[in-house]
Amino acid sequence: MDSQSYKPVPPGIGMEENMFSLDDILLEKSSETRDIPEGTKMEMPLWLAKGLYERKRRVLSMELPKVYREGWRTVFGADPIVVDLHKMGPYYYGLGSQMLHFDSPENPEIANTILQTFICRFRRTMDSSQNAYNEDTSALVERLDCLERSLFKAGQSGLNSFQLWEKGRSSHLTASSLVINYRKRKITDLQA
Repeated sequence: MDSQSYKPVPPGIGMEENMFSLDDILLEKSSETRDIPEGTKMEMPLWLAKGLYERKRRVLSMELPKVYREGWRTVFGADPIVVDLHKMGPYYYGLGSQMLHFDSPENPEIANTILQTFICRFRRTMDSSQNAYNEDTSALVERLDCLERSLFKAGQSGLNSFQLWEKGRSSHLTASSLVINYRKRKITDLQA
């Protein structure tokens, strides 16, 4: 049995790249030499950038994606409902919260924009999910971020369950286990 706890990830085969292989990630910029020259701009996975970006020893500097920059923050501040978040990046809220781990003077503005965008769009997302019973919602859902899509799906599921209950087609209501246990305790207390 091999005692090595870390096994290097081999590069992809042919035209396929392996996103966990450092060889594939760094291949395009460092094909001639083993070292990457200082000041080189390159895209890399977030997990790698976070690992190389330490508070004490900064190996790299990070550039904000365009959707979190000042221009887009102004658009989100004006009316976030009209923005197609899925087109901008399907994980707008998740990536935005991860970007806050990097020290940037714009972090408070980014955090505020993400929060206000979510607050503004949440009400519309939930209203739409509750008022779209048996309707085609694909046009609405395609503009939502993945988090918003899951909220929309949860709202639709709740609405469908409510509609079934209202029509008498849902499963029978049962008492909670806490209520059942409370009754048992009360009976044993009376007998004692």
